[in-house]
Amino acid sequence: MNNSTNRIDFRPAEFGVLTEGLDYAAQGDSGYSFYDGRGNLVSELPYSELRKRARAMAAQLGARFRRTERIALLAETGPQFLTAFFACQYAGLAPVPLPLPFNLGGAANFESQLAQMLDSAGASALFAPKEFGKVFESYANRDDIFTATYDELDALQGPPAPLPEITADDICYVQYSSGSTSAPKGVVSTHRNVVSNIAGIVRHGLKCGPDDRAVSWLPMYHDMGLVGFAMAPMMCQMPVSYLSTFDFVRRPLTWLRLMSETGGTISYSPTFGYDLCARRAAASDLNDLDLSSWRIAGIGGDMVRSEVLDRFAEAFEANGFSATAFMPSYGLAESTVAVSFADMSRAPAVDMIDLPRFIATGEAATAAANAQGGVRRFVSCGHAMPGHSIEIRTPSGRRAEQRQVGHIFTRGPSVCRGYFGDPDATARLIDAEGWMDTGDMGYLANDELFVTGRSKDLILYHGRNIWPQDIEWAVEKLPAVRPGSVAAFSIEDHEGDERIVTVVAAGSRSDEEREELTQRARAAVQAVVGVPAEVVVAPAKAMVLTSSGKLSRAKVKARYLAGAFETAAPPRSVAYASSAE
Repeated sequence: MNNSTNRIDFRPAEFGVLTEGLDYAAQGDSGYSFYDGRGNLVSELPYSELRKRARAMAAQLGARFRRTERIALLAETGPQFLTAFFACQYAGLAPVPLPLPFNLGGAANFESQLAQMLDSAGASALFAPKEFGKVFESYANRDDIFTATYDELDALQGPPAPLPEITADDICYVQYSSGSTSAPKGVVSTHRNVVSNIAGIVRHGLKCGPDDRAVSWLPMYHDMGLVGFAMAPMMCQMPVSYLSTFDFVRRPLTWLRLMSETGGTISYSPTFGYDLCARRAAASDLNDLDLSSWRIAGIGGDMVRSEVLDRFAEAFEANGFSATAFMPSYGLAESTVAVSFADMSRAPAVDMIDLPRFIATGEAATAAANAQGGVRRFVSCGHAMPGHSIEIRTPSGRRAEQRQVGHIFTRGPSVCRGYFGDPDATARLIDAEGWMDTGDMGYLANDELFVTGRSKDLILYHGRNIWPQDIEWAVEKLPAVRPGSVAAFSIEDHEGDERIVTVVAAGSRSDEEREELTQRARAAVQAVVGVPAEVVVAPAKAMVLTSSGKLSRAKVKARYLAGAFETAAPPRSVAYASSAE
């Protein structure tokens, strides 16, 4: 599929529903390719073969399940998951992509999380790769959930059911966002939502053309991986090369080698993916790496750190990578995936703001050229896609002024229908005028969006707003601390006083080393935000990540309050109440 001979006319998301897009893409030769951790091609799934398999499977599923029933799929990066996902589309069923038992967030609570999501979705079936057959054991005596491996699903036989007509208002899938495992909320997206979002991605954001090809290691259970790199490429007949998330974490530079060897032009990653590669570059032979075809190096899924992008661009400049390829963007599952994109004609725009003023007032004032009190860098995520709007609101609900930090709201055809089976949560999410509260905070400058963090992570300390990232990044600069190994949050004691806690995952250390690190971390926090902090030097595995690899401060906080860290149990005065993510 690398050298397509049957080229069909390029049609970028010109379809009303997902199945129409696959019907058209199947007329060409392109499709999905799957690689192992060493960059070896393992299997291929042309769109023509995907359509054939999916329709045959859909006829079997349609004979067993009623239209709109939810079908849970453990989302491996492979042909079987994608076939089952698109089979649900043709059958008029609602697939529910779910994370695998071992993922970037860990597997300790997988079974209980799986049960919560299945119950929340009211799933009628659960399908999984054969390697994970054990996940079915707890459902062996339940007659309300049909369970089978993907191999068994492939082998289903019986009288086929006719395939229904799919409409734009049918449910396309139910997505459980990475931070919703303790109180699952399934985002319901219709074909209209999905097609609208994909059209904005491929026509406006990425400006895709007939010669583009994508490379991805993003998990299929996450909106950026599923929509951005499975559905969107198919909807514009684009070939895609996949590396599993697990293989990327073990060998991150394989991602770049696939970009080089396949002539990839589009790929995305959270900031930490670029950081991993930049750190591995110094000890690797990169002479044969050619990244000159990489025109869109998207960043999404977490806070964009400009210094990481600078390191990556410097590390791979000799291999043809250009910093102008970076494209910061903003999105969330509740808006399908994408909300805004930065301008692709320039390198990422970095806003230098006055940090003390930002902390004291919440205003993102431009820092003076000779600022002495500290500078915070925020990266522009650009403007909203056509047909969509972004608004910043104050806590009182008033529309904020330019450079005033507030809650990010968005409106447009990509905004989801709501949360499955949860009308109260849906009413809190979307107001009567269609504006959706993203749960994030940020500001507009020259009408460009700058994201400052999650509203639930904001630390309120004696009337001041402190962003945990400022604390975490300051501590991460210490020589003994690794990136991604710090979590900052606040706790309240029985007297109602607020205290800031900073957990540093530093592994086994002597008492003297822990004390030295503690003192240095306290000084770093004091220097950057001007407040005291309790520092806990914890074991290496203290951090808790979401299924998409983002830090879950709420879960680290819950572990701290439960006394999970041997090096520093919580003080007796702490109120044992935690907020789960």
